[in-house]
Amino acid sequence: MAAAQPAPRTSAALDALELALRAHLAERLSREGACDPAHDLLHLERVAATAKRIARSEGADLAVIIPAAWLHDYVTVPKDDPRRSQASRLSAELACRHLRELGYASALDRGARCGHASAEELYAAIGHAIEAHSFSANIAPQTLEAKVVQDADRLDGIGAIGVARCFACAGTLNRPFYSPTDPFCTTREPDDALFTIDHFYAKLFTTAATMQTAAGRAEAEKRVEVMRRFLKELGEEI
Repeated sequence: MAAAQPAPRTSAALDALELALRAHLAERLSREGACDPAHDLLHLERVAATAKRIARSEGADLAVIIPAAWLHDYVTVPKDDPRRSQASRLSAELACRHLRELGYASALDRGARCGHASAEELYAAIGHAIEAHSFSANIAPQTLEAKVVQDADRLDGIGAIGVARCFACAGTLNRPFYSPTDPFCTTREPDDALFTIDHFYAKLFTTAATMQTAAGRAEAEKRVEVMRRFLKELGEEI
């Protein structure tokens, strides 16, 4: 049996850079007047924390994962906007530009660079992880780090927090909670452009099958069960 990979650790430099990224994002979101609770600073904090947990389980490179997780939504496009599929590419471009301006690669100590031969190689890895996180972009993750970031972001869309985010988005889109005649899609195809609960059947329940890492799959299965219990309780109330 192959020996388990040692869990990656952050360095003091990487910890300081992460704090700088968080402060930058907090200021940027405040300046822009962002008010979408499904894609706010708390969402970024959760995705970053989940990505670090998965990275430590899978032996992935935190020097790529930490900036990619924090900056994965650097450009946000509404879910009903036709440009939605471009958001992750735009996020990757602007995020890497910001990291270059920050001097991210040169600020890392040698140990935290994890074998990246050059700064541009590191930025390319971060950019790919950001691009590949998105459902709508449909870009397959080619690296372990991209898989970790994708899993972390998708996990935030399911479970108890996923239920909360789903209904927050519904409010933003002025979408009814459920069909008055068939709330749980028992005799019709789900249409999440019409009803919020339909999104559970159209997308959320299938999220576990899209997980790229073992740690992500295990967590996704638990969170899907939380959503199933929620719908069971909802069915008893309506």
